[in-house]
Amino acid sequence: MQEPIAEPVAQTNAQRPQAESLWQLSWKKLKRSISAMIGMYLIGLIVFLAVFADVVSPYDPNRQILEYAVKTTGFRGNVIYKKNPSRPDEPHPVAIASYTLRGDTLQYTDLTGGTYAISVGELYGTSESEWHDEPLYVLGTDSFGRDVLSRIIYGARISLYIAIISQVISLAIGIVLGALAGYYRGWVDDGIMWLTNVVWSFPSILLVIAFSVALGQGEWQTFVAIGVSTWVDVARIIRGQFFSLREAEFVEAARALGFGPMRTIFRHILPNTLGPITVVATAGFASAIVAEAGLSFLGLGVQPPTASWGQMIRDGRGYLAVGSNLELALYPSIAIAIAVFAFNLLGDGLRDALDPRTIKK
Repeated sequence: MQEPIAEPVAQTNAQRPQAESLWQLSWKKLKRSISAMIGMYLIGLIVFLAVFADVVSPYDPNRQILEYAVKTTGFRGNVIYKKNPSRPDEPHPVAIASYTLRGDTLQYTDLTGGTYAISVGELYGTSESEWHDEPLYVLGTDSFGRDVLSRIIYGARISLYIAIISQVISLAIGIVLGALAGYYRGWVDDGIMWLTNVVWSFPSILLVIAFSVALGQGEWQTFVAIGVSTWVDVARIIRGQFFSLREAEFVEAARALGFGPMRTIFRHILPNTLGPITVVATAGFASAIVAEAGLSFLGLGVQPPTASWGQMIRDGRGYLAVGSNLELALYPSIAIAIAVFAFNLLGDGLRDALDPRTIKK
């Protein structure tokens, strides 16, 4: 006797495998890229140092001890802190060779061999651990006796801050102009592309310098100058994406439902270009860091005493000619190279991970 055929059991929603989104597939592919993950970890380290610079930095980046000017890597000092009448919250460091505590009087010898005596009440703090220190300068000091490591850490904050704000400006301009050109075409496209080609015909660094000179010197002038000068690549990429998407079925459906052009552009087409936008924004971070360093090196960017990698290279370039203290220009250069290298690695990984032709491989 033939056995009855068992009826298939319907799968419940909980038993059905969940389809993975484009971003989940992209993340899986990105994690398989060793170079991209190295870049991501390096960027994470730089962001951590920038955000927690006040905690991580060993010393105040602007604290000057002129007696310790241009000291080599690993130099250890010997200082006492006096009260500063003009700035009660900031002690006045004094470099010494030795000291002797006798009751309520501190007798010390400075680096010139002079001997002085002061009352303990004139010192900053109530205990010896507070008014005496032997600071270790891991990367040495600059020409003003400032800690190089602390200034590099705080320089990361300035570089990331300017890179983020400048990229927001660049993306805002490039996305709007590129979207309008790609969606409307015709005379709108011709006018926007004429402006794009005019801006593109000038070297980016010259435009950045020109805007910086016109706006003045300072932090906000720097990121505005960089942002206004670097939107061209974003606009061209977004325009190309809109050319290929404006005839898609979901765009025709949006038009059929009566949605206006602005809603169709920013609610339906633009979200489908987030992949290319992410890639170009990542590459833009690297370009912005280099541009900021270049402006600061020329004296047109962030102004002293604010710590900036470009400004540090500018301060150390004079020692390159005489062949001494090369680390003053070398260390900030390495910091810039690592930051740019990390963003480029991540950008290359994102480009491959977000490529729809290889997304499921």
